[in-house]
Amino acid sequence: MRCDHCLLEFPEREAVRAVVAGAPRVFCCAGCRGVFELIQGEGLGAYYDSRRWTEVGPQAAAALDLAAFREAVREAHGAAELDVAIDGIRCASCVWLNEKLLQRTPGVLAARVNYATHRARIRFDPAAVGLERVLGRIQAAGYQPKPWSDAEQLQARRAEAKDLLVRLGTALFLASQLMIYQAALYAGYFQGIDAPTRRLMEWISLGLTLPVVFYSGAPFLRATGRGLRHLRFNMDSLVVIGSLAALAYSVYGMLRGGEVYFDTAAMIPTLVLVGRYVEAAAKGRASEAVARLASLAPREARRLEPGPGGRAERRAVPVAEIRPGERIEVIPGERIPLDGVVREGASEVDESLVTGESRPVAKAAGAAVIGGTVNQHGALVVEVTRVGKDTVLAGIVRAVEEAQAQKPRIQAVADRVVGGFVPAMLVLAALTVAAWLARGAPIERALMTGISVVVIACPCALGLATPIAVLISTGLASARGLLVKGGDVVERAGRATDVLLDKTGTVTRGRPALRALVPIAPGIGEDEALALAAAVERRSEHHVGRAVAEAARALPAGAEPEAAGFRAVPGRGVVAEVGGVEVLVGNRALLAERGVALAPGADARARELEARGDTVAFLARAGRPLALVAVADPIREEAPAAIAALRALGLRVAIVSGDGRVTTGAVAAALGVEAVAEASPVEKREAVAARQRAGRRVLFAGDGINDAPALTQAEVGAAMGRGTDVTMESADAVLVRDDLRLLPDLVRLSRRTYAVIRQNVFWAFFYNAVAIPLAMAGLLHPIVAAGAMAASSLFVVGNSARLRRAL
Repeated sequence: MRCDHCLLEFPEREAVRAVVAGAPRVFCCAGCRGVFELIQGEGLGAYYDSRRWTEVGPQAAAALDLAAFREAVREAHGAAELDVAIDGIRCASCVWLNEKLLQRTPGVLAARVNYATHRARIRFDPAAVGLERVLGRIQAAGYQPKPWSDAEQLQARRAEAKDLLVRLGTALFLASQLMIYQAALYAGYFQGIDAPTRRLMEWISLGLTLPVVFYSGAPFLRATGRGLRHLRFNMDSLVVIGSLAALAYSVYGMLRGGEVYFDTAAMIPTLVLVGRYVEAAAKGRASEAVARLASLAPREARRLEPGPGGRAERRAVPVAEIRPGERIEVIPGERIPLDGVVREGASEVDESLVTGESRPVAKAAGAAVIGGTVNQHGALVVEVTRVGKDTVLAGIVRAVEEAQAQKPRIQAVADRVVGGFVPAMLVLAALTVAAWLARGAPIERALMTGISVVVIACPCALGLATPIAVLISTGLASARGLLVKGGDVVERAGRATDVLLDKTGTVTRGRPALRALVPIAPGIGEDEALALAAAVERRSEHHVGRAVAEAARALPAGAEPEAAGFRAVPGRGVVAEVGGVEVLVGNRALLAERGVALAPGADARARELEARGDTVAFLARAGRPLALVAVADPIREEAPAAIAALRALGLRVAIVSGDGRVTTGAVAAALGVEAVAEASPVEKREAVAARQRAGRRVLFAGDGINDAPALTQAEVGAAMGRGTDVTMESADAVLVRDDLRLLPDLVRLSRRTYAVIRQNVFWAFFYNAVAIPLAMAGLLHPIVAAGAMAASSLFVVGNSARLRRAL
């Protein structure tokens, strides 16, 4: 007997019988009866009609370690949110059942289960429902919730990619050897070959083909077997049917003295494995992006603890032990471990990787700091305000994960088409054999005609239609310095309607440079002022100092005087002595501190420069202002041409930046585009999502960690070549040449590639529409059918080769 719930086979004497919903039912145990009654009582009985698994389901629920789940609960959208892995999911119906049960639980606000990863994201009101009740609902349906572990999931994906690589390597090696023998056999069919040699080559070819079909192609065989048990067909079914039909006919031909086509049987799974491995590798890279983001936060912090005599002692402790309200010390050059507020000290912090701010931000007592950013100059004492899942960096990680989870599934349409195509071909082949037998044809002739139908319908051209075009286009893109990480990127980039650009490091160079040096005192020239400023700034790590020192390299040798007594004043500027006289380069606060008066005209000129987005510092000597030093992150030389090319392609272009409104507005005005300023990483992602909700398709380009959520949310994310590892891992395409003009190239190439793919698919179906009736009529011998199949593949390859003229 079989249990009506879990499908377990058991002796009749152990049966638990019950009448549920007016029908007699039999169960293996009281637990399964309870689950069955629960599902029926919730009005979810359709689950049993739609589930697609035949293996025995999960049995007794294991005990839950609630402490492990509580640590993973976080606050989101004013409620509690939790990620769990659900064991026991076998099909889409299991996903549906878990979502419905959770959504019908009072207090649960939202529940979403990812079928690919079995990961459930549950948002609930802790005041209305307890964690134990939420997890108990999953267990009540016969499934087992477990704490979600990124490390375990990453390990599983790596194992999958490794297995595919081994299978692909085996297939490529054996198929390359097989082609040598098949070429000799094909030549022998036309030029003659002695029987013993022919038979030896055929047996060697069979020996090389079998491992490719049954070992390398095992994933396709297993998927097809599962599908056939439920009368469902997909692309794997096409691969298996085409490969096995060619293999079966070749074995038949070898035994009867006819022609063999083992190369066809081997190359079908080999070519498809290439695409599967690329897809698995791309998924692995996307998941590693989250791990790289999380690794920005230090593992240890220097906690300040009360010691003898009231003096603070410093002790290195794991970050996980730090609690809000405790104080930590951060020395120059260290990453700030957690979010907090500065209580002692002054410094400048590089926040560019998290916020997109191009300039280091001055920090003094009372200023907020973000975990993962870099302290540059002075020591800071920070009072921790947020830890763990509540930090800004953790929020960015979650935003990336959510955007990755919402990636479109592009294979569904193809699978639906194939789902009807494959059974139709099998029915036609069977009808063909039956019709020829009914006409009195010999069984051998009828069988050969049926095999001709299967061979002619073999999905070689259909299978090559997309991969060959993608292979050529991605190779062409790589030659131009554009790395495209997947074939689906080509399709999505070609359909883009909007382009959103980060500012710092994308539209601009990301390296501040001296924009202007304006003398404001009589008797001093630009070169003299530059030499004096460079002498003071030479030892500075501030972006103004680096820009001045870089510009001073153009001065004649020996023009720069010697400076002594260099001292940095955090948040204000630098001071040194040149020829025994104090020289300073700094902001208005430093001038006021040193008693340097600034003339109204000079101050007005400085504000004009600041209004266009420049950072302005003042050069003064012996209490007298000498010049204005204007530094800015310059717009890339190619940016205007790139934006013009994108507009010429019909795309809307805008800038979305974490930088200030003045700086961002100045850059946007210079390029004639719209701009969104002071956008956090999550707000950048929302800017992309808002356009998507309006029916737009977005291509986003950026270079910083703060761009990672937007890169993964967009239909296509493009990273600049000088960007961070996380950015490039999160992106779908990387501009290796660090040239914005590659963006219109990507769109142009993608549109052309997508057009070629559509042409290839049309030809593949047109070829079948013409050739299959001929095969059914007995006008195509299997060798002719195989030749026609090869010709269709050659057409697809030749048509795809035209892409080389696309750029």
